[in-house]
Amino acid sequence: MDGPSSDDDDKVVTMESHPVTFSVDYPDRPLDRLSSALRILWIIPIGIILAMLDQSTTHFSHGGPDNSTGAQFAAAGGTVVLPVVLMLLFRRKYPRWWFDWNLELNRFSNRVFVYLSLMDDRYPSTDDHQSVHLGYPVVNGAELNRWLPLVKWLLAIPHYIVLVFLGIAAFFVVVFVWFAILFTGHYPRGAFGFVEGVLRWGNRVTGYAFTLVTDRYPPFSLAA
Repeated sequence: MDGPSSDDDDKVVTMESHPVTFSVDYPDRPLDRLSSALRILWIIPIGIILAMLDQSTTHFSHGGPDNSTGAQFAAAGGTVVLPVVLMLLFRRKYPRWWFDWNLELNRFSNRVFVYLSLMDDRYPSTDDHQSVHLGYPVVNGAELNRWLPLVKWLLAIPHYIVLVFLGIAAFFVVVFVWFAILFTGHYPRGAFGFVEGVLRWGNRVTGYAFTLVTDRYPPFSLAA
């Protein structure tokens, strides 16, 4: 299949939008103040699970903890990167199960980050998409440039720099939101849109430079 896929809600990716789509449903309701106040503690169990997924992927890619050879699967936190680069380079193929793994792992990690950012008070699910919608264009490899994966990580350096500053800003915004939720029970819409935009920007860079699902360069934009 060489056309763009819809996200998990079957929204069609238009020609004008970036192929990597990301959105979070705004919680237009009172949020749980207790879980928001203790979010840094509440997130520890699911954070451990996410870290274990990353670590087990690293071990699998090496053939076990005592084997130091082999291609690294976890070059970007559990994401299958180097094997995809090699497959695209030599065979112009993106194995579907690698694609599915990368998509679902990044969906899961985004649910964890959305929960940590107080954007949803429902505990992150390991399989249900909940309020977080991340969509990748379905690729089989033939529609992608075979050489670009060798330099995409380099071409994305300007985005890394911008995202560092955006990440710092988002941290202080979430601190402000923490107090806002404690006093009002609601997430300010402006703050929500900013944090969602930062996450969207990061996911587009990930889709371009690491999961390698698109050759379209990410826009310098927080907008959908």
